[in-house]
Amino acid sequence: MRRIITLSLASTLSIFSAFSQSAKPKTTTKPATTNSANGGYNLPVTVAPLKNCWVYIGCYYGKFKNLVDSAWLDNNSTGVFKGKAKLTEGIYFLVSPKHSILTEFLMDKPQRFSIKADTLHLETASITGSADNDLFQQYTKYLSTKGPQLNALQSQYKEAKTTADSTRIRDEIIAGNKELTDYRENVIKQHPESLLTFLLQAMKRPEVPAMPKLPNGKLDSTYPYRFVKEHYWDDVSFEDDRLLRTPFFEPKVDEYFKYYVSPEPDSVIQEVNYILLSARTGKDMFKYMLGKFTDKYINPEIMGQDKVFVFLFNNYFSKGDTTWLSAKQKEFIFNRAYSLMANQIGEAAAPMDLVDTSGKAVPLYGLNAPFTFVLFWDHTCGHCKEEVPRIDSIFEAKWKKMGVKIYAVNVNADEHIMEPWKKFIIDSKLKGWTHVYELKKQRDADNAAGRANFRQLYDVFQTPTMYLLDKDKHIIAKKLTLEQFDEVMQAKLKAQASK
Repeated sequence: MRRIITLSLASTLSIFSAFSQSAKPKTTTKPATTNSANGGYNLPVTVAPLKNCWVYIGCYYGKFKNLVDSAWLDNNSTGVFKGKAKLTEGIYFLVSPKHSILTEFLMDKPQRFSIKADTLHLETASITGSADNDLFQQYTKYLSTKGPQLNALQSQYKEAKTTADSTRIRDEIIAGNKELTDYRENVIKQHPESLLTFLLQAMKRPEVPAMPKLPNGKLDSTYPYRFVKEHYWDDVSFEDDRLLRTPFFEPKVDEYFKYYVSPEPDSVIQEVNYILLSARTGKDMFKYMLGKFTDKYINPEIMGQDKVFVFLFNNYFSKGDTTWLSAKQKEFIFNRAYSLMANQIGEAAAPMDLVDTSGKAVPLYGLNAPFTFVLFWDHTCGHCKEEVPRIDSIFEAKWKKMGVKIYAVNVNADEHIMEPWKKFIIDSKLKGWTHVYELKKQRDADNAAGRANFRQLYDVFQTPTMYLLDKDKHIIAKKLTLEQFDEVMQAKLKAQASK
C-alpha cells in the first residue's frame, strides 16, 4: 500500500485526548476547574508506608484516566493536595508513585476532606470530612459483597445441568438484581442532592414496562426498543461536565449508538447533533463529545458515515467552535473535510478529463456503462500489484459481461516515464480497461488556478483507492473490498429487476 501523505489519520487522536495520562510533580495539566473564588481544594493525605515520594490524584475523563495533581509525602507519609480553583466533581482516585490506583473517592463540592490509605491493606482506605464520600464508601462496601455474589450466580447459571437448576439460579439472579436496584433507588430517594445520586441516575438504563397489545391482539414486539430509545437519556444532562469524570458515561454513549441508532448517516447526524447542541454550555463536555464524534466518523467503519464528519465540519469546525485547536490541527481537519466533501455517497462523481497511454483525452463522463469502477493505483505500489490482478480476474469473470467499465487512474504516471507503466499493463494483460493519467500541464493548470485535483476530489491518500459509480456517474460505493463492490452491483441489479 502506498501512502501519499505523511500526516496519518491517527494523528487526530492527539487533538482530542485533552490531557496527558502521565504527569510530573507539580507540572501536571489539570482538567477544567470551576471559579477560583470558591476557595479551591485542600485534601490532606496519608499513605503508609510510603515516605519521601510523590503520590497523585487522578480522574476519569471519558475513556481516559488522567493525573490532575501531585503531593509530596514526607517522612511521616503525609502530604496535601491543594489548588486555588476547585476541581470538577466526579469519581477520582489516589495514585501510587508507580501510577497504580490505590483507591477511588468522590470529588465533592466542598473539596475539604482527608484521604488515608495503606498500600499493604488497600481495603482499609478511608475518606473523612465528606458526607458524599461517607455515602460512597457505604455504597462501594455494599457492592464489594453484592457484586461477587451476582457474578458467581451468573457463572453457575452458565454451568447449570438441569432446567430446575437454571430456573432456581435465574430467580436468584433476578432477586439479587432487584436488591441492588432497590438499594440504589433508596439512595436516590433519601439523598436526592448527593453526588452519588447524580451518578446513579446517570448510570440507569430504562426499565421496560410490559409490552402493550396491538389492535390485532398480538404483543407489540417493537415496544421495548422504542421505549428504551425514547427514555435512554431521561436522567442525563449533557452540559454537565461531571459526567466525563466517570467510567460509565462513554460506554453508555457507545451502547446507545450501537443498539439504538440506525447506522444510516442521516440518523447518526440527528443523534450527534442533539448531543452536541445539548452539551454546548458544558465547556469540557462539548469539546470532548465533538472530539469523540470526529474521531469516530472521520474514518468510519461503515461506508458513507463520513457524511457525519462532513456535517460536523460544516456545522461546528467551520463556524469557529474549535478555538482550542492549534493551527496544524485545524489545517488537518479542514483538509480532511475538503477531501471528503466531493465524494459523498449518492453525489455525482467529480469529473476527470485525463489522458490514456497514447495521450488521447478520455473523460470519465465519456464512459457509457451501467456501472463504472474507478481505480486509483500506481504500478510501483506493492499492494496494487496484489490487488490489480484480482480486479482483472473478477472483471473478466463477471463484470465485463455486465457491461462494467474500469477507469484506472495511475496516480504517479508521468509522460516522461511511461514505459514501466505500459509494460505492467501489457504483462498483466489488463485488456478492456481505460488506463489514464494526468498530464503535467494539467497539474500545473490546476495549481495555478487553485482548483482541487483528483487526489483531493476523490480523497486519494493511499493506493489502491476504489469507487463504484452508477450509470449516471453517482457514487454508490467507495473504499470497499472487491467482494463488497460486487455485492453492491448484484444488489442494485436485483433491485432494478424487481421494479
